[in-house]
Amino acid sequence: MADYDGGARYGAARRPGVNAARLWASGLATAVVAALLAVVGILIARGVVEVAVLAPKGEGVWGNANTFTYAMLSALAALLATGMMHLLILAVAAPRQFFTWIMVLMTLIAVVLPLTLTVEIGGKIATAVINLAIGLAITIVLNTVAASARTVRAGRPNDAPTRQWDQPPDNY
Repeated sequence: MADYDGGARYGAARRPGVNAARLWASGLATAVVAALLAVVGILIARGVVEVAVLAPKGEGVWGNANTFTYAMLSALAALLATGMMHLLILAVAAPRQFFTWIMVLMTLIAVVLPLTLTVEIGGKIATAVINLAIGLAITIVLNTVAASARTVRAGRPNDAPTRQWDQPPDNY
């Protein structure tokens, strides 16, 4: 017999689960968003602010093959983050909290890293801002999606029903 929340009766252990199709479809959509954010960031930096990001100024607003590579790496980062979220949902007690901390720290690394390079200061700042936008977008979108992709499954009962002293055994 099932109780009101769909679990097995008599104290079934509740295990975390994930709707993998929903999570990974959302992760793929997040990858597209991250790639497009990279392209938009480069277009703004190179076309509006006129800062050479990832390519010399002579390459034009679209830059060169590095623009495509940067966009694909941004998409890959979103897919890796989706995999991490999937594992966290299955393994830890507060997956969204751990995911947020991990992603904020990784985004911070991605923001600080370009500032240590020996290139023009405008390029450093533009790359740091683009990395910040991509990191925050991935973090926020996947954290929101994880709430709807997380499920709870009933596991094996963790304790058997108790018998009263005056009840006969089941085999009679």
